[in-house]
Amino acid sequence: MARQAIHDHRVTVRLACQAFKISETCYRYDPKLSSENELIDDWLLRLTTTHKQWGFGLCFMYLCNTKGFKWNHRRVYRIYKQLEPNLRIRPRRRIKRDKQQALSVPLSINQTWSIDFMSDSLNTGRKIRIFNVIDDYNKECLGIEVDHSLPAQRVIKPLEQLIEWRGKPKAIRCDNGPEYISHALREWV
Repeated sequence: MARQAIHDHRVTVRLACQAFKISETCYRYDPKLSSENELIDDWLLRLTTTHKQWGFGLCFMYLCNTKGFKWNHRRVYRIYKQLEPNLRIRPRRRIKRDKQQALSVPLSINQTWSIDFMSDSLNTGRKIRIFNVIDDYNKECLGIEVDHSLPAQRVIKPLEQLIEWRGKPKAIRCDNGPEYISHALREWV
C-alpha cells in the first residue's frame, strides 16, 4: 500500500511509511533468497511424495549429506511446516499370538503348583524379594522365601524342601520372568 501511495500520489517514502505505520527498513526490504526457497520447497515436495515414511529429519539429512546443500535447518523446517505434509502415522504392529488356551483347573492336591516373585521395599528404601509357592487346587501357600537377592540356587532349595514334604507336583506353573531363565533352574527342572 505504501508503494502504491508513493507511485500514485507522489508522497515521500517517509510520509507513506508514517501513514501506514510501517518502518522504512520494512519498506526497503528486498527478499534475496525467495528463488532458493522455491528450490527447497520443490525438493521437499519431491522427497515427501517419493518417501512417504520420511519425516523432516531424514529429508534434511538427505538434502545436506547426499545432495550437498548448505541450507540452515531452521529455514528448511519453516518451509517444511508451510507445506504441511500429511504423513501417515503407522500404527504399532501387534504381536500375533496363538489362540490362548484356558488354564487347566487342577482336580486334586499336588497336581499343579504356581511359583512367582513379589517385591517390596523396607523403610530404608532397600528392596526385598519374596518367592511364593502356591498349590492351585486349594490355593494353599506352600512356601515363602524372603531375601534381598534370590538367585536360582535360593529358588531351588525351597522347592526341593517342599517336594520332600509334599511330594512332586505333576506341573509347576510360572511366568516368563528373568528369575526363571537361569541354566541351574532349567537343569533342576
